Amino acid sequence: MDLVFAALAHPVRRRILDLLLESPGSTIAGLTEHFKMSGVGVLKHVRVLERAGLIVAEKQGRERWLYFNVVPIQRVYDRWTNDYAKFWAGRLSDLKDRLENPPASKRGAQSA
Repeated sequence: MDLVFAALAHPVRRRILDLLLESPGSTIAGLTEHFKMSGVGVLKHVRVLERAGLIVAEKQGRERWLYFNVVPIQRVYDRWTNDYAKFWAGRLSDLKDRLENPPASKRGAQSA
């Protein structure tokens, strides 16, 4: 997960993922058109994303077609949201019960 967070920390890499989401199968040359940097610069960012598993490449002839792989982000999401969702669902359920069923001493004071 450290590689995923490190890869997502840079705005250029996040933009690359956005571009691949919009246009799956883009090439380095295609991505480079969207940045004020060389193809080598874009390639360095793509390699970081590949090491994190966020991009998969399919080689076709001399070109590499790039695709966004959402699985590492889903794993990050699942790791934290499942436990927190259970916690907050329990808290909200408790709050609902307390609001709908106040203690007997408060019920008597409300009706008086």
